[in-house]
Amino acid sequence: MTDTAITPNDQQQELIDATEGTYLVDAGAGTGKTFTVTRRYANILDQDDIEPEDLLLLTFTNNAAEEMKDRIVAHCDYGMAALRDASISTFHSLAHDILLRYGFEAPQILGIDDRITSSTQLLENEVIENERFREFVGRFVRDHPEYEDYFRILLDESSLLGLIKQLAAKGIFPTREGWFRHGERYLDGDLEEFKEYFEEANAPNEGANGPTQSDLRDNLGRYGRNKCYLPEAPTKTELRGGRGTKQIDAEWADRAFEEDRSELKQFVHDLYFEYIEFALGRNYLNFSFLLLFAFALLCEDHALREELAFEYTMIDEFQDTSEIQFKLALLLAGTDNICVVGDWKQSIYSFQYASVDNIRRFEERLHTYKGELNNDIERVGYPVEDVTEIELTQNYRSTQAILDFSECSLTLPATNNEGLDVDDVRESIVSLDADSNKEHSRIEATTGDDEHEILLDRIQEVVGNLEYAVADTDADGLRPPTYEDIAILTRTRRFGREFQQRADEYGFPVAYEGGVELFSTDQALLLLAWLRILENDADRGWSVVLERAGYTLDEADHILDTEAYPSNMLAFCDELADIETVGGIARRVFDRYGFEDAYADTLVTTLEGVFSSTHMNRGEIIQFIERSLDAGSTHEVDDSPGTDSITVQTIHAAKGLEHPIVILANVNQHNFPPSGGGGDAIRYDDTAGLRQTKRYSTVHDLPHVYHSWRHDIRSACLSREYDEERRLMYVAMTRAKDHLLFSAGSAPSALFDNLPVEPEESVPDVQPADGGSTVQSHLQIAIPNREGPVAQSPHTLIDDSVFEDVSDGKGSEFGRRVHKFAERYAEGEAVEPENGEVNADERHVKAFLDSLDGELRVEEPAYLPLTVDGEEVSISGVIDLLCVTPDEVEIVDYKTDRGRHAESEYRKQVSVYYHVVTQCFPNRDVSASIFYTEDGTRVPVDPLTETELVALVRAEMATSSAAPAG
Repeated sequence: MTDTAITPNDQQQELIDATEGTYLVDAGAGTGKTFTVTRRYANILDQDDIEPEDLLLLTFTNNAAEEMKDRIVAHCDYGMAALRDASISTFHSLAHDILLRYGFEAPQILGIDDRITSSTQLLENEVIENERFREFVGRFVRDHPEYEDYFRILLDESSLLGLIKQLAAKGIFPTREGWFRHGERYLDGDLEEFKEYFEEANAPNEGANGPTQSDLRDNLGRYGRNKCYLPEAPTKTELRGGRGTKQIDAEWADRAFEEDRSELKQFVHDLYFEYIEFALGRNYLNFSFLLLFAFALLCEDHALREELAFEYTMIDEFQDTSEIQFKLALLLAGTDNICVVGDWKQSIYSFQYASVDNIRRFEERLHTYKGELNNDIERVGYPVEDVTEIELTQNYRSTQAILDFSECSLTLPATNNEGLDVDDVRESIVSLDADSNKEHSRIEATTGDDEHEILLDRIQEVVGNLEYAVADTDADGLRPPTYEDIAILTRTRRFGREFQQRADEYGFPVAYEGGVELFSTDQALLLLAWLRILENDADRGWSVVLERAGYTLDEADHILDTEAYPSNMLAFCDELADIETVGGIARRVFDRYGFEDAYADTLVTTLEGVFSSTHMNRGEIIQFIERSLDAGSTHEVDDSPGTDSITVQTIHAAKGLEHPIVILANVNQHNFPPSGGGGDAIRYDDTAGLRQTKRYSTVHDLPHVYHSWRHDIRSACLSREYDEERRLMYVAMTRAKDHLLFSAGSAPSALFDNLPVEPEESVPDVQPADGGSTVQSHLQIAIPNREGPVAQSPHTLIDDSVFEDVSDGKGSEFGRRVHKFAERYAEGEAVEPENGEVNADERHVKAFLDSLDGELRVEEPAYLPLTVDGEEVSISGVIDLLCVTPDEVEIVDYKTDRGRHAESEYRKQVSVYYHVVTQCFPNRDVSASIFYTEDGTRVPVDPLTETELVALVRAEMATSSAAPAG
């Protein structure tokens, strides 16, 4: 049925008819938002004396803009030709048009003596821009030696490009002499707002026996761990107070916030301003600079602003707007006939600088931004006091069961100790009503050790199964599901690609849709390896090629040491060396390895485009691939095996789409929500303002990068926000039409554990699907005899019989989870014990680590060389924890056993670590211990001598050689 035959419901009709005044429209998922917006546009256009140039309709993709034009043409008297030049576009396209028509001199507003021309390129490829930014930074550092120390604290200078884009999205940008329209005040942050966060975090908690310490004081229990502060920093005791203190002194709010940032602001100003100059000098602009110059032009050119003013302004997907886009729209609107349409529950693009508060606090920001824009001259002359709210709640996609269940995602705790105001969230949710009365939906959750196989097993169970019947679009009823009815949605791309590879092994038809991290694929990594070989980076190239061919690590090491590369590989290398173009090399590598797929084709096209447009040599192409790999840059790849195939998408790529059956996968710890990274050394947020988290100093006559103690206090107050993670889950759930399933591996996240559905433990039994898997040819090699020392592990010395009668063990996965928590906590990550069976063990680990003083080193590799009867033997293992002080080194090995039955055997393992550490730290006392996580007991270990270890290895080697061949 075409939408010309659809009759609007009452809520939609109310919006269509509401043409005058300011409207905030809460358009929930699947409520016919595009249908209603285009009908409203057509209705306005049908009024007397209204022409297309009187209306502005803004959205976020070119495809959406074109679709809207098509729908509008179907509902008004204008044809497509008449609407070709109508202002129905994205923000960036509109800004581009304004600059090309009126903005050639716009750079002069900022004091830049350059012009935008019709030949100025719009640079969309982030990887290429990062390359150009690196070139700019090299020049900037040479020109400004006074700023060298700032670059010494950065892991990657491209983070500064992200900072520039973030500031531009907020409308903060520099002029030659300062900041445009007093933007510097935003860089200072908001002390009063910070104090509110401080006081809230510092309020004592209520325990069973009275007040307990505040969250802030508890968070600062990690203060100084694995950190090195300047001498001015307070000690942990000075900051937290003595034992029994419930909260820290209020003076620390001011001391943590107030610091001299004048030089930092000048550095960012100069970097930002000169990069804009650099981009214009190279004749390109990025998306951020398009909006920047359009906004500056409309602010300062009053005649142009009045000329462009629209009588009617409509903004679709308003929850995805940035602050500068909101302000730009206010400057373009000539009247208060403004309609913004969106859904705060689907705001998931903060990484693209979207601000959810644009829609959540619409009226407040409308008044605030009008005041800011009018602070020196009236730019927004229309009233903004009267805002009418309209809600679209009739859902035409999902069943009522799915809609009701989806709401729970917005109140799920993302961690075990997150303070979430559930009642406040629920009050802001506008519930949706299903248009269908079908009650066939199944909502289920599954966990297990191998999630990829769990998913394949579930798919085999679902396809053709009437218990998972889906609505038949061609008839009024239900039908059995097929592969193409199923969509696997994930938080991260990597899981989707890994699932696709596993599905291919079993012959399942899978189409990965959306952006792919192209340079992390097998095809790209093999191509990179051969390019490195051609550029004489032999070890890094050959190691990948040899591993791909089937060599073990020892065998590859032997080949690399002797340079005795297989003759057929050398011949292939000579063949590649004779090819002049990178595209030709790529094609030959992919042909040789049997890669005949969309990924290989896209790689060739991408590299040929970059190579021809930027004149890179082969070494520069290697750098391009490496940096693309590091940046996780994405490319669109069409790899659908046919019409009846399973769809795999990230949640971001699935927004706006729908599927009969949705499986939300990989709801695991560190994946959904993802683990928080360390962040950038120079950063901005609204509350704290512009800050640096590290400083370079020679205060002790030695150059060193020091951590900022002030930042650590501020971070303890400004806890990580998980609201967007919950909104991502909501978006995923509301893609489902008929059935909604969830899956997790052996370590589900709190988002999964807190779902109001009982998960089923699965033991998959996947059968090969029809169609088989792709077979690829590879370079075949002969495996040489091993050379080098005999390799042993400390675990090979342990007598496994001590575990035979143990019935209450928790298993290896339990141990892995506890060890992972211990590793992350010791490294200073803001992790807390998970709910469930590991909670007590993790709490004991946390208390133990908090009690240690010194530098904590985790997962340290240990290699102990021994000589046994004239034969060299190397025992290698991994030490769980080292606590290093100037006088002592403590070795700690975690054990999750429910008893002490193996303590004597563990002594052998820890003894190996002891002798390695004593060799590494010959002038310090070394001690070893076992920490039992079940009850928090630490047991000292009296290590075996090296002679005793040699005897154990000799016995093990004799046993192994006497064993019959299997």
